[in-house]
Amino acid sequence: MKTKLISAILILLLLTACGTSQPAATDEAPPQDPPSPVPASPTSAPPTPTETPAPTTPPEPRLPADPQQIEFQAEDGTKLVGYYYPASVEPAPVIVLMHWAGGTHCDWVAVNLVQWAQNRGLPEGIAANSACENAELHTPDSPADFPPLPEGQSYAIFAFDYRGYGESEGSSNWDPDGYLKDSIAAVQTAQGLDGVDPARVAAIGASIGADGAIDACGAGCLGALSLSPGNYQGVKYADAVTTLGAENKPAWCVASTGDAEAFPTCESASGDNYQKFIYEENDHGMDLFDDGLDPKVTQVVFDFLQLVFGK
Repeated sequence: MKTKLISAILILLLLTACGTSQPAATDEAPPQDPPSPVPASPTSAPPTPTETPAPTTPPEPRLPADPQQIEFQAEDGTKLVGYYYPASVEPAPVIVLMHWAGGTHCDWVAVNLVQWAQNRGLPEGIAANSACENAELHTPDSPADFPPLPEGQSYAIFAFDYRGYGESEGSSNWDPDGYLKDSIAAVQTAQGLDGVDPARVAAIGASIGADGAIDACGAGCLGALSLSPGNYQGVKYADAVTTLGAENKPAWCVASTGDAEAFPTCESASGDNYQKFIYEENDHGMDLFDDGLDPKVTQVVFDFLQLVFGK
């Protein structure tokens, strides 16, 4: 009996020891929380590509390049005819061209001064004006060679016929007072043309027109270039130069030493705004556009316009 009791106690103690034993250690690490994500470092937004602006196209000129016939009157009522060549810009500076005795406005077209100054791609020679196709020209055999104008520079042109010449009324008899009236009327007409700046006028003339250019250069006219003047319109050239000089307006004179009238006329004038170009030749008026001269008269014309109207 006693032996059975001891055995039972031993069994009970053995079972108790088995129930409280610890589990065997393992090599597995205890689970851990997943690592927090590392925020991405901020970066600048990619630059927006810069768009290249499209080149601006200059607006089409409002007025066509083709010449327009203009009828006007001198102070004494004589009906005159001129041709207006619009510039490609507005309001445009305008050049009034005055021809020599025996010629017409077509002489300026024939030497290419009109097309060059307008700078709108018109053909050289008289093809630029149908009114000149059958004109008797008093010019060198071929168009003159002008320096290229800066891009975008364009002048309006008004070239007219003096009384008794071309399409204008009147007698071909020598009429200095009438020519002066025509010159003044031409400048005033040019200032009223559509698309023209009336305060930016220049005058260029040959022979009788050389005097007309400076004699008629009044209000709004900024300067005059005279090719072979000779006091042909009843006003002393030297006095007209002095008048323009008092207003700080340039007056330029071109002549050759063999010209018995133009050379002493150019020599008679002076002033701070006066320049003269004298050639050792015997050319007069439109004949000065001969390319054999140095400097070329075309260069003189170019320099004069750059001075008067600015570059």
